[in-house]
Amino acid sequence: MAKVLVPLADGCEELEAVTIIDLLRRAGVEVIVAGLKPGVVKASRGVQLVPDVTLDQALADAYDMVVLPGGMPGAAHLKDDVRVVDLLKKMASAGKYTAAICAAPMVLAEAGLLRGKQATSYPGFLDGVPDVTLRAEAVVQDGTVLTSRGPGTAMDFALQLVETLVGRAKREQVETALVRP
Repeated sequence: MAKVLVPLADGCEELEAVTIIDLLRRAGVEVIVAGLKPGVVKASRGVQLVPDVTLDQALADAYDMVVLPGGMPGAAHLKDDVRVVDLLKKMASAGKYTAAICAAPMVLAEAGLLRGKQATSYPGFLDGVPDVTLRAEAVVQDGTVLTSRGPGTAMDFALQLVETLVGRAKREQVETALVRP
């Protein structure tokens, strides 16, 4: 079974976080939700999210993918956390998947993972990042790096994560059950 880590920081975008976690779990993926610090995470619109573990506890395990929800200042907190940046670098060097949506692709850029890649983000968050080819698509996958634009693309992003981890048939099964047009 695929195993995914979703780190959460205060100020994260709740629609993105919950959509990612929910759809991956619907697909049978093991999802570990980790708070940067102990306790409840207060998301950008005031929704309170309860992580499964702290990031320090989560770092004891291995993952097939790390997915970063966006939102501000949540994405900035992720970018400023050396544990998150170091984990992303380790994932990339091991050929594992890294993914980010909205403002969070800036964390991938901070870790050096977007050099020579095609990527997308919430408008403006990757402007001026060298050696990145910016795209306007809802979801962009370049090798083991997946990025997406924002809350409105969260479901498309999560479904692409499902397809990448467990295949097209599972994506179609999850998507059909969601009654997507």
